[in-house]
Amino acid sequence: MSRSFDKLLDVIDALLGPEGCPWDREQTPHTLCDYVIEEAFEMVEAIRAGDPVEAAEEMGDLLFLLCFINRCYLKQGSDISMDDTLDMIRRKMIRRHPHVFGEESVNGAGDVITNWEKIKREEKAEAANGDEPPKGVFSSLPKGLPPLLRAYRIHSKAARNGFTWATDADLEGQLASEWKEWQEAAASGDQQRKEEEFGDYLFTLVELGRRHSIKANSALHDANTKFLTRFDRMEHAVQTQGKDVADVDLDTLNSLWDTAKKEE
Repeated sequence: MSRSFDKLLDVIDALLGPEGCPWDREQTPHTLCDYVIEEAFEMVEAIRAGDPVEAAEEMGDLLFLLCFINRCYLKQGSDISMDDTLDMIRRKMIRRHPHVFGEESVNGAGDVITNWEKIKREEKAEAANGDEPPKGVFSSLPKGLPPLLRAYRIHSKAARNGFTWATDADLEGQLASEWKEWQEAAASGDQQRKEEEFGDYLFTLVELGRRHSIKANSALHDANTKFLTRFDRMEHAVQTQGKDVADVDLDTLNSLWDTAKKEE
């Protein structure tokens, strides 16, 4: 693998060299950010589709971009190579898994997560070295995360630090309260209030899912896929009759929808 990795870096160096690609030579770490996000989404899509060949290709695309960004930094004068990057992540993983590489013992995945957060806070405190205030619990939370995923990560980090509802019953009570506030906002006709209360309810619902080992972002992805699959079957049934969905009454569509569900 080391040789294959070196060959990939050689390709990137050629692209960025004096006789390389004009487009590639114009790129910077900042201009490549959107491509990283796009390739990451494509990789996730391939994984969720259960296609290991496509997933491997998308992983390659993502790895290429990460190496490309590193090479761009080197062009700008950075002295951090890919070897340095790999060494940093290797040391970090060893440091954050003392139950594997050290003498510490854990009792399940929950302890692993708790230790991870503890070690992470210690690392930040050491990095600050007293020169600046310690960073907060959410300081490392990426601002660009999709909202549902971001909400899940917020709840997860808050819970790891002891800030969450004590029991599932307490959370369900809060969810009922949020639903009531949503109904009151909906009745008021105040659009800003409706959006705020809807957001509060959705945010709390994400925590309910997290407590049941359900990631809202993934669950919604599956729900979207299920809806589109059923709709496609329903639409096909309508089209075989020489019609368009928009021209069919709701009762007929509901009947075809039920048939599509049964076909699953």
